[in-house]
Parts: sequence; structure tokens; C-alpha cells
Amino acid sequence: MTTKLETLEAALRNALGDRLQALTNRLGEITILVKASDYAESMRMLRDHVELKFDEMIDLCGVDYSAFGDGLYDGPRFAVVLHLLSVAHNWRLRVRVFAPDDDLPIVPSVIPVWPAADWYEREAFDLLGILFEGHPDLRRILTDYGFIGHPFRKDFPVTGYVEMRYDPEQKRVIYQPVTIEPRENVPRVIREENYGVK
Repeated sequence: MTTKLETLEAALRNALGDRLQALTNRLGEITILVKASDYAESMRMLRDHVELKFDEMIDLCGVDYSAFGDGLYDGPRFAVVLHLLSVAHNWRLRVRVFAPDDDLPIVPSVIPVWPAADWYEREAFDLLGILFEGHPDLRRILTDYGFIGHPFRKDFPVTGYVEMRYDPEQKRVIYQPVTIEPRENVPRVIREENYGVK
């Protein structure tokens, strides 16, 4: 007797074939990996294939793998991860696609497949700098239009590059370079000989 996840795994292998780069079944969840060049067509197949019917995109986010595995990871830096739901079959799926170029991460948009991806893709662009080819309105969604950089990248400084303040002389908000001096805070350790002993 096959389990539900084994049935899903077989259906994925049948529908995607060579487009499927990797498939892992761990902790009761299936994760698949597809190439950026196959991404758009694979997502369409996941939605339309009769054995799969992933009609809902639950979540889409960007991931920066530059510090993954304590720096031992040696693969592409940026990925897009989707979580899909098939209401008809009552199963979920995680899809991962890596952008082939770390300097200019680009993957196709899935808005033609799931229109709900619109703001999720804008968020991944805004916070990580991942470009979605074919997105109808790819612009910042959470940071200011004049913001420099992408704050969820691992190499983005904690203090940022600019700070914003109100200038009473100019009577407007201005941007200026960060003036926070970096410092190291070392907590003071208090030792008690009989701490926790009754």
C-alpha cells in the first residue's frame, strides 16, 4: 500500500520528468528543485496536470544562501521558494529554484500561473534584489523608493547606508550617510558562587 506522499512523489516524477532536478521527502514534506530555465513551464504543469492540480500558491519568498551551512555551502546564492497547495488532492509541495547568476539574480515570474504571486515577488525583489522576468509592476513594496540596497541580503550592513531625519532649516525629511559608529557590546558577566543551589 502506497502512502499519500509516495503517490505525490510518483505524480511529480511522472508530470515533470527531466525538469525535476531533485526531489526530497523529509519530515513529511516533499521539496522539489527545478532549474530557472524550466521554472515557468514546471509551475504551469504543477497547476494544470490532472494528477497534481496545485491550484493555490500559499507563499513565495526569496532566500540568500551566502552564509548557509556556516559558510561551507558552495552553490548559487539566491533562491526563490514557493509553497503550493492542491485543494482537490489535499497535499502540499515546496518548490525551490535558484537564480543562475549571483550578481544579477533573475527568475521568471509566476504571475501568469498564480496572480497572487504579485506582491510576494515584489517583496523578494525589494528585500533581496531578486528580479522576476515578466512581472508587470516590479517595484519596491516595503522600503522607501529612494532606499539603497536590499536589506535582507546577508552582506547588507545592520546600520544600513543612509539614515533619514527631519531637517528644521529645510523643513523636509533628508537622507544623509550613516553616522553611527560601530562598537562592540560585551555583556558583563555576574558570577555568584551559590547561584541556583538551595
